[in-house]
Amino acid sequence: MQQTTREPGGRTIGKFEHPAVTAKGERRAAVALKRLETLWFNTGTLCNITCSNCYIESSPKNDQLAYLTLADVQASLDEIRRDGLPVTLIGLTGGEPFMNPQIIAILQAVLEAGHETLVLTNAMRPMMRHRAALLRLRQAHGARLRIRVSLDDYRAVVHDAERGPGAFAKAMDGLRFLAGGGFRLELAGRRLAADAEAGSREGYRRTLAAEGIALDWDDPVSLVVFPEMRADADPPEITEACWGILHKSPDDVMCASARMVVRRKGAAGPSVLACTLIAYDPAFELGATLEEAARPVPLNHRFCATFCVLGGAACGAATPA
Repeated sequence: MQQTTREPGGRTIGKFEHPAVTAKGERRAAVALKRLETLWFNTGTLCNITCSNCYIESSPKNDQLAYLTLADVQASLDEIRRDGLPVTLIGLTGGEPFMNPQIIAILQAVLEAGHETLVLTNAMRPMMRHRAALLRLRQAHGARLRIRVSLDDYRAVVHDAERGPGAFAKAMDGLRFLAGGGFRLELAGRRLAADAEAGSREGYRRTLAAEGIALDWDDPVSLVVFPEMRADADPPEITEACWGILHKSPDDVMCASARMVVRRKGAAGPSVLACTLIAYDPAFELGATLEEAARPVPLNHRFCATFCVLGGAACGAATPA
């Protein structure tokens, strides 16, 4: 029978509920910000499609995270410069970033500030509308502009089951444009629970090679293969003792080196979250500025366990949506 912990008033503490202790009463693991190396901007949760497995629930109707403005982004860029923060990578995610009406101006500002820039996209119609502007940015900034395309599976039937009929073919059109345009191209795949990672990588290699698209398929940055994220998953809680048991370091977890800036619908200004994965839980909103957000993050969410600690993945992987 599982042990439970009770608060002074007698209420039982549930799993992932208390920031300091687990449901069994053990000390919960927390991750300190070692160095802010990667800063993500969520440009808004609106997307041109609805994916059945989208962890952030993006869709053509979900605007819980409003469009970030150029001014919002510039404020963070100014803070990085003013405080000499060691940010080496700026990531733009969504939703679909290319639906944000200011996305090209935002990209230009980030690149002109000298940052390596990673954009996560489904490579469909919203991106393709900006082909000319993207080519100009690539000409001006070269390999500092990285574009990572989400392809849920190397099999069209699996990808379309998640993203809708014809989504795979449209994504391939976008991939061909990016490869032909000389962009620094990356791919974000997903590994089903029944699939081995090596088999998934080989499947992506075969599929993309048939289209004349070449990547370093063994490189975890060129092809990021994420574990499945299920909202109904019931992983174990991560305690302080887990680091030794799992032979892992808290410095390797995403929130040790990254934060994400968002603008909530109706908010007066942007706020900074602990990571890209947990957008709606107020416990993971750390402040209005990067300075305020530089505090430790308790791992009291199931995504902390399934994705980061046990899954071993990171959105910004190894530079690093």
